Amino acid sequence: MSGQGRSGGRPTLEEVAVRAGVGRGTVSRVINGSSKVSDRTRAAVEAAVAELGYVPNRAARALAANRTDAVALVIPEPEARFFAEPYFSDVVRGVGATLAETDVQLVLTLAGGERERRRLAQYLSGHRVDGVLLVSVHAGDPLPELLAELGIPTVISGRRSADEPLPCVDSDNLAGAAGAVRHLLGRGRRAIATITGPLDVYGAQCRLDGYRQALAAAGHPADEQLIAAGDFTEEGGRRAMRELLERRPALDAVFAASDVMAAGARLELRAAGRRIPQDVALVGFDDSVVARHMDPPLTSVRQPIEEMGRTMARVLLERIAGGPADAAVVLPTELVVRESS
Repeated sequence: MSGQGRSGGRPTLEEVAVRAGVGRGTVSRVINGSSKVSDRTRAAVEAAVAELGYVPNRAARALAANRTDAVALVIPEPEARFFAEPYFSDVVRGVGATLAETDVQLVLTLAGGERERRRLAQYLSGHRVDGVLLVSVHAGDPLPELLAELGIPTVISGRRSADEPLPCVDSDNLAGAAGAVRHLLGRGRRAIATITGPLDVYGAQCRLDGYRQALAAAGHPADEQLIAAGDFTEEGGRRAMRELLERRPALDAVFAASDVMAAGARLELRAAGRRIPQDVALVGFDDSVVARHMDPPLTSVRQPIEEMGRTMARVLLERIAGGPADAAVVLPTELVVRESS
């Protein structure tokens, strides 16, 4: 009976061999795609597999190949930020889309606190995954070095510095930010403020550099009083916006280094009686669902976040397989203009 062995349970490799009239080793070679089998024998084994409904034991195959058929997506951020920031769900969606075409399982791990990081280090030391995807890595984070010591293939989303030694996938943060500021200048804005991300994140540094470079190229060197530090959260955006309004009440534009911070800045501008965009133009970064649902809809720098996730997974699978893989992939950004500017 199809789908059952002689005992009435799951068909075994031996039962496939008996049905096909070949040895157990021959069945194993056919299932694992070996070319050292005749077409006639391969056809007999495949017919027996189909008749019995045999399903290969992936766990045993992975063990024999010293593989786990699993990769970890590690996000060293607090749980609250993971669920509040659309960026992370888009990355997960992209990674999942690539892995869905394989037999590789995805293990999602949040490691925002010291206790979680210790537990993660212990888990990874047991080589329970074939590779790791690291997202949102801050400067000084010991995880990349730990993974290098363990010899676990790793791909980072976002470089830690210009000299990132690990394979990485990033968006062109500097060009994206510069384009946003040029857009504001083109709208006639001159007192352009920025709310930065945490500057121990290289991508946030690049966005600040893009802001400075665009202003300098237009003959308007950055005014340090128009730069306020944020942390990629809505409350951080509100807090930074309050600081900016206190320092420079006459500011007429704001470039926030994330859509979530732009949403916080918008609330503070509204509370101060400033109209968007009539009094203050507002631009964000990410082009997340937050941007599309704001009132007015937010002009934002689109980075291809899902594509970044897909590319990260592809590069990691190539490294796990031992083949050549890209050392660094930088994807282009695009300014999406809406009513906020």
